[in-house]
Amino acid sequence: MNAALRFFLVFACLSAALSIGVGAVASHGLTLSAQDAQSLAWTLDLQRFHALGLLALVLLARQGGPNVWTVASGVLFVAGTLLFSLNIELRLLYGITLLRPLVPYGGMAFLVGWVTLAIGCGRTRVT
Repeated sequence: MNAALRFFLVFACLSAALSIGVGAVASHGLTLSAQDAQSLAWTLDLQRFHALGLLALVLLARQGGPNVWTVASGVLFVAGTLLFSLNIELRLLYGITLLRPLVPYGGMAFLVGWVTLAIGCGRTRVT
């Protein structure tokens, strides 16, 4: 397994674990407004969904060989998780708002990541 795929696999596992941990902390130890609780739940769902997307990407790339599109998709999923999910989690849990303007770029990274994955799937020879 090449270094990029190994990184995506480890990142996906840690991201999924972090989303479970943050959800547990939020449900047992935080008092959030209804709107903030809904935002956090949505953010954690997206984080878990994209962790699964990264796992699928690794499986696809291992079977058919990684290409520039699947690797780009993985990079975009990681960027989306950092810029969108973790950014919102930091704001809601710790009040850190410094990076809040980057949230829309994280959402766009998720969106473009799925498009590049679709292109990568079309160019991958699955045996």
